[in-house]
Order: sequence, then structure tokens, then C-alpha cells
Amino acid sequence: MSDDAPVPPSPIEFSSRGRAALTDAVVWLSLAAALWLSWRVASSLLLILAGLVFAAGLQGGEHLLGRVWRVNRGIRLSVVVALFVVAVVAFLFFAGTQIAEEFGELQKTLVRESERLSNLAKEYGLGGSSGDPIATLKAQIGSSVGRILTVIGGAAGVVGSLLLIVVFGIFVAADPRLYERGVEWLTPEPRRAAVKDTIDAMAAMLRRWVGGRLVLMLFEGTLIFLGLSIVGTPLALLLGLVAGLLAFIPNLGAIASGALMIVIGFSDGTTTGLWTLGVYLTVQLADQFVSPMIEKRAVDLAPAMVLAAQLIFGVLFGIMGLILADPIVALIKVALSPRTDKVATREGAS
Repeated sequence: MSDDAPVPPSPIEFSSRGRAALTDAVVWLSLAAALWLSWRVASSLLLILAGLVFAAGLQGGEHLLGRVWRVNRGIRLSVVVALFVVAVVAFLFFAGTQIAEEFGELQKTLVRESERLSNLAKEYGLGGSSGDPIATLKAQIGSSVGRILTVIGGAAGVVGSLLLIVVFGIFVAADPRLYERGVEWLTPEPRRAAVKDTIDAMAAMLRRWVGGRLVLMLFEGTLIFLGLSIVGTPLALLLGLVAGLLAFIPNLGAIASGALMIVIGFSDGTTTGLWTLGVYLTVQLADQFVSPMIEKRAVDLAPAMVLAAQLIFGVLFGIMGLILADPIVALIKVALSPRTDKVATREGAS
């Protein structure tokens, strides 16, 4: 080999094609790692998203209040938070009072019916060598104390999650620009304007979605209360409030509130139970016509796509996935929309 012969490329030096392949591999591996990490912390991410939804609701209330009350934004937000706290406390106090009043009568009814069934079983010789069937049932109930404690522990976890969502949402709603600047800071400078438009459009979409859900909750709760009051179902106001609150949960909320209404209705008699069932079915039929119109005006999502997302996220992440399926799909739609559509979405919401 002559001294002036060209030196061949090093075996550890990447060609342009090799660098491109390495870049693609790093991108795909990073995406896979991000998906795996998101799956591992999915419950925490859902709580964060729920906090953002709650923050969007607070911001929507503050913007609505700002149309009629021109004061400092912090004062309007404080009023909205105070109204939310008052509403929650009032509901818990009212629900507790109503349940306490009815619990005494319900307990008397259960004792009376259990004694009647016990006497009837003894009269027909159904007790046998096992003794009193009602006493056996009570013993079985007593052995389930561990399960009851487990349920109580789960309820405590739910309350803790709700408090976390509320506190997180208040912090974000108090100074949203602080967190938006943090996201923009992590973005390359040429892309910051587009990222800001996307964040603004997502916030506007969340506010509209929360507003639409609140309208549906008010619609369903009011109809349930009026219908149950007309047919004479006990606890009509409480059932209307519960139905309105559970209407925030797509599909499953209506089933849960309907089961509660029907049980209480039949506890007052077969006729009342049938009328209660009729009220529930009528309201759900009306909701099938009203809900798509409100949802389309709020977020303009295809009903079949929303239902598919609810099924998928419900199976993957449980009740939180089911509740947040709609806003997740709406946020994905905004993120994939052209920039002009995002600016129009933001301006339309403001």
C-alpha cells in the first residue's frame, strides 16, 4: 500500500445511512419505553388527567362568572371554589340526613320481615337441625366483617384520590400559565408557538366537555326528581341528586343510579316500583336524544368512536378509564388537528 493511498473508513464510523438507522432505532425505543412507563404509572396519569379536567371545570365557571362580574380573576376563581365546597358539603349533609331518617324505618322493616320469615320457616318445618335460618344468616353476615373492612378501605382510597384530584385541579386553575410555560420551556423554540396553540385548544376543549357534562347532569337529575316526585317514590330529591352526579360517568352511572332507584321504588310497593322503573326508562330514552346533541356541540366526536374508547379504556383502566375516555379522545383529536383548527377552537371557546 502506497503512502498516499486513501485511508478506508473506520469500522466503528457510521455512514449517513447508519446514523439514520440509529436515529430511527432510538426514536422507536424511546417511544416503546414511554409507552411502557405510561402503562406502569397509568393510575397516576389518570389521576393527573382527572385533576386537569377538574381544573378545566373551575376555569369554565370562572370564565362564565367573568361575563357578569368584572373583578380580579383570583376573586372569581375563589368564589367558584367556595361554591363547589358549599355544594359538596350541602349534598353530604342532606344525603346523610335523608339516609338517617329512612334508615330507622328501613331497619324496622327488615327486622319485622326477618321475624316473619323466621316464624314462617318454623311453621313449615324448614328450620331442620340447623336451627333458625335467620340466625344462620346473621352468622354468615358476621363472618363477612373482613370483606366489609376491605370495602371501607377501598372507600377511603377513593376519598383520598378525590381529594388529590381537587387539590391538583385548584393548583392548576389558580395559575395555568405557570405550567404552560414549563411545557413550552421543554419544547424546541421553533415549535413553541404551535405547542402553545395546542395547549390552549386542549384547555378550551376540556372546558367545553365539562360544560356539556354538567348540562347533561342537570338535565337527567332534574327529570329524575320530577318524575319520581310525581309517582311518589321515596327520597325523590336525593335520588335525583345522585342520578345527576352519576350522570358524569358515561353509561355505568345511569345503570348504577337506575338500580338504586328501582330498589327504593319496589321497597315502597310493587306499584311504586313499576312506576319508578317507567320513570327511569323514560328519562334514559330522552337522554339518548339529548346527549348526542350536547356532546356533538361540545366536542364534536363520533358517537361510535366515543363508545369504543369507553369500552377499551374501561377494560384497561377500570372506572377511571371509563370516566376519562371522552376527554382523552377529545384531547387526541385536538393534538392531531391542524394548527388553524386549534386556533379556531381556542377562539371559539373564549
